[in-house]
Amino acid sequence: MRRFVLIPHIKIHNANAMSSPYTIGFPAMTAWLGAVHALQRKLRDAGLNELTFPSVAVSCHDLDLQTYKGDGDYVHSIIGTSNPLDKDGSRPAFIEEARCHLEISLLIEYSGLDPDDNDRFIQEIDACILRMKMASGDIQSAKKTELLPVDEDDEGSVRALVRKLMLGHVLVERRELMIAAMKNGEDALSALINHLSLQHRSKQDSEGKVTWTRKRREPSWLVPIAVGFQGISDLGKAANQRDMDTPHRFAESIVTLGEFVMPYRISNLDHMLWQYHIDQVQNLYVCRTIASTSNTFNA
Repeated sequence: MRRFVLIPHIKIHNANAMSSPYTIGFPAMTAWLGAVHALQRKLRDAGLNELTFPSVAVSCHDLDLQTYKGDGDYVHSIIGTSNPLDKDGSRPAFIEEARCHLEISLLIEYSGLDPDDNDRFIQEIDACILRMKMASGDIQSAKKTELLPVDEDDEGSVRALVRKLMLGHVLVERRELMIAAMKNGEDALSALINHLSLQHRSKQDSEGKVTWTRKRREPSWLVPIAVGFQGISDLGKAANQRDMDTPHRFAESIVTLGEFVMPYRISNLDHMLWQYHIDQVQNLYVCRTIASTSNTFNA
């Protein structure tokens, strides 16, 4: 029996859509796991000392990316915010910040909670969630928290859980597509772009009529997602670092492929549950799903 807490339909205003140095769109997975970790710390401060949140799934119900494309424009432009004027009345320097408004549900696995504390647990979450930020955005509202025990051997129990994430799309990891492409000789960037690109093909019949088709490499809703960082320097000390007790290193963002999937297609909960992962050999600090999907979703 696994235990989950569902925080449904969280409406977030002005979330950070700059998910990596290269992409904008749905906020990075590091933002969601970071928010859940911050919530765990707040609940521990409230007296739930043994509580842990080992994994989390995110279902996106609505996303409004703040971009604009005018008539005749080739690309979209970021809709910026107007900053206050300087003391002399001039406009300050403009910094492009990709923003989005979105509505998501968080499904969080938890452990270390006494069943007698269930009511208090729900009350503390409902009180904390509206005072937090998620993905740098302001939380405007959220529906009442639910506790959902699940028996994975009971298909009906799993189905009842994933129905709670409808209508929406859960984000799963598809890094195995990147791995397969790179084994075939593609570099990482080419593998990413080739899976995301929409390819147009023309075909001419015997009468000279030309028909066009559009096709992707994979018939899935694939997106680039930022999942963490890779260290590019040795661990050590840096001048004026914030925490002098923690080793410091420079790192770069890691971007891989993800897929938005309707929850009813999920049969194995570990395909959509994300958790932290550290690989000290390759200096990786990433978020990843507990189990690889390998495109094994139900039709």
